[in-house]
Amino acid sequence: MRQDQHGLEVSGASAAGVRHYDRAIEELLHFRAEVEAESGAALAESPDFAMGHVLAAYLGLLTTEAEDAWAARERFGAYVRGIDQGALLPRERAHVAAVRALLGGDFLTCGALLAEITAGHPRDALALAAGHQVDFFTGDARMLRDRIGGALSAWREEDPHFGHVLGMYAFGLEEAGHYDRSEEVGLRAVELNPRDVWGVHAVAHTYEMQGRFGDGLRYLDARVADWSTGTFFNVHTWWHYCLYALETGDLPRVLAIYDSVLAGGRSSMELLDAAALLWRLHLEGSDQHERWQALAEAWPARVAEPFYAFNDMHAVMSYVGAGRIAEAERLIAGREAYVARPHPGVTNHDMTLRVGLPVCRALVAYGREDYGTVVDLLHPIRHRVAEFGGSHAQRDAVQRTLLESALRAGRREVARVLVSERIWVRPCSPYNWLKKAALADVVGDGAAAALDRDRAGELARSGIVGAAR
Repeated sequence: MRQDQHGLEVSGASAAGVRHYDRAIEELLHFRAEVEAESGAALAESPDFAMGHVLAAYLGLLTTEAEDAWAARERFGAYVRGIDQGALLPRERAHVAAVRALLGGDFLTCGALLAEITAGHPRDALALAAGHQVDFFTGDARMLRDRIGGALSAWREEDPHFGHVLGMYAFGLEEAGHYDRSEEVGLRAVELNPRDVWGVHAVAHTYEMQGRFGDGLRYLDARVADWSTGTFFNVHTWWHYCLYALETGDLPRVLAIYDSVLAGGRSSMELLDAAALLWRLHLEGSDQHERWQALAEAWPARVAEPFYAFNDMHAVMSYVGAGRIAEAERLIAGREAYVARPHPGVTNHDMTLRVGLPVCRALVAYGREDYGTVVDLLHPIRHRVAEFGGSHAQRDAVQRTLLESALRAGRREVARVLVSERIWVRPCSPYNWLKKAALADVVGDGAAAALDRDRAGELARSGIVGAAR
């Protein structure tokens, strides 16, 4: 029986097939597009390679692209119908069950099955990577941390992919709020492999969550050659770079990066980064009509059917930003019809019902300048927005929309609470101090507003980060 590079037995594979599979895992952990070619080569060499089929299915099902998912369902379904599952190894049968749950839209069952695989086979890098992505798509911060943490004791420092596992763990630590530990682990991951873009990404998230935009800019600037090209994750890391630049008030720099990198996005992940950045500008009154129009044109085919509520939100952002309210309302009406029908075991159904629809309705209300309705829709769900996936940094667009609407609607107490929460978590964020100033304006305290704006300006100019620690 052959083994993969992590010592796990595999069936139905030639030596060449296993080599391609191992290379595919290497490319997957680096977020490089070559993973598709290596995955295909593994199956071309060994058409009966169970883990090769499992890998190909995960690649199609975890892109959040409906078209990729349909193709993966067809391919994997044909494979399963043609085999005797009893002849597979137990680990392989468990992966087949996890993939089939994902094929049915059940992210939660898939994640639970992958956790069982990891418990028995902690060196299964594919189970760790796929499970980590499922946890991200469902916004499960605890599992983002513990799925990886529970496997780390089986890995050794000298393992070629130990750093990648650390990079995943660093992101889980960050999402679970362990910022000091996340920074430490993430820096070690990148020290072991400078081109570990997920590790770089974890450190970037840590600095974002602490408001340490100066540290973030310096960190990404020092490693730009390692993360900015050659992967399908470079656009997202540029998005993080733009968030730091926004804190400094450098709008020309942000728009230059948008036009050169984000505006050319082709995948849903890249399009939602573009929408999330433009929406932040929109909340501050920055008119980007032409950019919004181009972005809105890219969404219809990707949200033609219900697939992932987090993507729906960013499509609605794009329609509202472009002034195409009718398109946003049509998308919402379609999702209302979707949730009105039962979809047992489909995770996206509950995501859409509980979070996606209220958020999308709030975005349309914001576009109509009906700020009180925005507050009414978002304030009750603000502590469970994680249920439709994404990271804290990504979901901050929703929290900023709520805060801006509370200010514009004159909902002083709501705004005061929201501003206070933000200031005490990230006291070195210029954005937070500017919102504190806006609140002072609302209550008529011009002197306090001036002091708060001065504080925001000082932080933006100096990049002071010591106040956050």
